[in-house]
Amino acid sequence: MCCHRCQQLEGLLARRFGAKVVLGSATATGGILCFFHPMAANSGWESICALRVLTGLVQGSVYPCVHTLLAKWVPRTERGLLTTGVYSGAQFGTAVILVTSGFIFESTIGWPGLFYLSGGLSLAWALLFFWQAANEPSTASRIRKCEKEYIESLTGSNSANQSMPVPWMSIFNSPAFYGLLAAHCGFTWGFYTLLTEMPTYLSSVLQLNVKSNAFLSSLPYFAMGLLCFVVSPISDLLINRGTISITTARKLFNSIGQWGPMACLIGLGYMTADEKTWAILLLTLAVGINAGCSCGYLINHIDLSPNFAGPMMGVTNGIAGVTSIVAPLVVGAIISDEEDPSQWRMVFFITGGIYLVCNTLFVIFGKATIQLWNEPPSTSSTMTLRSNLENDSRSIAPTSDKDNRF
Repeated sequence: MCCHRCQQLEGLLARRFGAKVVLGSATATGGILCFFHPMAANSGWESICALRVLTGLVQGSVYPCVHTLLAKWVPRTERGLLTTGVYSGAQFGTAVILVTSGFIFESTIGWPGLFYLSGGLSLAWALLFFWQAANEPSTASRIRKCEKEYIESLTGSNSANQSMPVPWMSIFNSPAFYGLLAAHCGFTWGFYTLLTEMPTYLSSVLQLNVKSNAFLSSLPYFAMGLLCFVVSPISDLLINRGTISITTARKLFNSIGQWGPMACLIGLGYMTADEKTWAILLLTLAVGINAGCSCGYLINHIDLSPNFAGPMMGVTNGIAGVTSIVAPLVVGAIISDEEDPSQWRMVFFITGGIYLVCNTLFVIFGKATIQLWNEPPSTSSTMTLRSNLENDSRSIAPTSDKDNRF
């Protein structure tokens, strides 16, 4: 609940003070906190827990702020590719730290080097971001007027509505919002189950050493980062040509991103140490195919409400964040013998079931039309309704009625 409220607040701060200031400050603060982790480790677990809580509170602003910026900067005709390009950094960052962790751990600097490296990179990025970034095209000094006009005409985010109160009642009464929330929770459960438990599975069941474990733990995230740049242009192409509607595209690619890994995890549940190659392949695909979600639920906040994408991301990411805590606890309750494949099979089956249920809810309730509550009450209801009906199937392609058939 604390995580949920914190991210909701940070989404509101991004709208009130500008995502640039909030995101840059949060990243710099998180980097500084990294430097204190080695010292805190010498003081006991209580100090480490306090630092991790502070880091989580600070970094809770990242996704809401990024979504606020994307809603202002990314034209709907390029929403899949550009949004994926931004968020794929999380996958590549995860992969890099995993593949280098074994070498850093065994070097002379030891495990503290992981925190010093992460902190230094965070501070360097924050300085670059403060120097180059802008909250929206109208305040950017490094782009031409024609570029500003192009971006503003295709984002659907209105800077005049910056002070408009967030329509929480309308959001929480929206079935599309709950479909989005379910998809976000399903992805987070699966992602963090594998992220936190994969090294243990590789070492205990597949019996791999530390360096091999580090490399193979990073491989699925490299695959996911690369596949993001495969699925996103395909999604944009299908939408912009009018082949499928935006709603259909979001549901299709999110289904690939969650039901595909579900099938891989079912197969993985039957692998043993004698089948290392197949197990590693299925594990890589189970994470890599998650890339489909980058063109599914991940950008659906912007589809529903460009003006309130940040606060909405704060809510869904905060609630989904709870599953990232619960999932490893469930694994711990199931696994009593880390070398027993049958116990891991249960973990993988439960994760697959979560994928199945959550994405099914997204397919049933999800939408990708701009909602009526995105605009101020004074906006003409006729014009807003017309926009709702057209925006789902229209980009640069002619208007079609494909969404009515879905």
